[in-house]
Amino acid sequence: MAVTQGTPALAEPVVPVRRLWIGLLFAANLGLWMAYYTPLQVLLPEQIEDLGVAHKEIWLGIVTGIGAIVAVVVNPVAGALSDRTRPHLFGRALGRRHIWTASGALLAFVCLLVLAVAPNLFWITVAWAVANVGINIMLATLTSAVPDRVPVDQRGLVSGWIGMPVAFGLVLGAILVTAVVTTPSPGYLIIAIGLVLLVAPFVLRTPDDPLGGVVIKRPSLRLDLRGNPDFAWAWVTRFLVMLGNALGTLYLLYFLTDAVKLDDPETGLLYMILLYTVGMIGTAMLGGWLSDRAGKRKVFVVWSGVVIAVAALLLGIWPTWPVALAASVLFGAGFGVYLAVDTAVITQVLPAATDRAKDIGVINIAPSVSQALGPVLAAPVVAYLGGYPTLFALTAVTSLAGALAVLKIRSVR
Repeated sequence: MAVTQGTPALAEPVVPVRRLWIGLLFAANLGLWMAYYTPLQVLLPEQIEDLGVAHKEIWLGIVTGIGAIVAVVVNPVAGALSDRTRPHLFGRALGRRHIWTASGALLAFVCLLVLAVAPNLFWITVAWAVANVGINIMLATLTSAVPDRVPVDQRGLVSGWIGMPVAFGLVLGAILVTAVVTTPSPGYLIIAIGLVLLVAPFVLRTPDDPLGGVVIKRPSLRLDLRGNPDFAWAWVTRFLVMLGNALGTLYLLYFLTDAVKLDDPETGLLYMILLYTVGMIGTAMLGGWLSDRAGKRKVFVVWSGVVIAVAALLLGIWPTWPVALAASVLFGAGFGVYLAVDTAVITQVLPAATDRAKDIGVINIAPSVSQALGPVLAAPVVAYLGGYPTLFALTAVTSLAGALAVLKIRSVR
């Protein structure tokens, strides 16, 4: 990564971040992922099913796919703009990231309120698409906090902390929208309030270095992948593993209903999410910390892909309730290590300090594209090409291929 003189905002960080900073970033990411995954996994499927429309799987795929397509555009654009933002308040220069994080949170808050009262598929689709604008603005700027402020030898641990909210946000959200309330409308309201309460402390209490007077070239979304092959392979790794995750998790509620034939699939999904989180929490920080100590990343990514593939195959071969619970723990354990270590890998292959958020936004296109492509692949597989066994086999192959792609990265051990 290039080091740029003239402003702390572009310097390579060397001072370890403190526990309070990590905790506030953890909370902000918790709010972000709670606002994203709770609607995606629980509220939107229930809301669409309550409408009584035919082909609920197809419609769920359309709604989430459009949201993911929006994210593909927003993430790198928001990142590029935040890289160059020079806000001022009463003549005082402000940081370039927090203003975007706060704006994204406010936009997502409003859209979640609209979803709470959306009367039909049209408004559900529009509100979720615009919510993805706000969520991906937050994602681009919050993820950039790691290369902005965290030294390389601390990034595995910090990435483990900010990786956990991916699962924990869904658990907290699922508990709130199934135990505290039982219908989608108040569920969206609770998630919206939680988003603001969790993101605000990071925006208000942590430093955000201003860009200063450094001259930076105009933003461009073009990226020289041939000249940055490690960055390109990091993108491929993230895309394939996230595609596997999308294939394996999008239809879990319907899997429990139609394949496992569970009497109470909503509660069953909550149990699976809880066990997934237990597995993830048990491995994310440990995997990240061990990769910091060992000075190696790739071996951890490869083995995480193997564990994810095993979990997916178990679901496909034995669609029973006990196996579903065991697979949830394995899936969480593998994905926890993957998120922590691969995030650290990505921060080490960014091409330029001046474009950190934009380049991370390009990386974040990978999960967005996978989320858009996931329903396109999963829906016909479930409906016409072998059902859930084929779907979970495809999940295993895709996840393992993504993990193995990390071996092509040369600049990281």
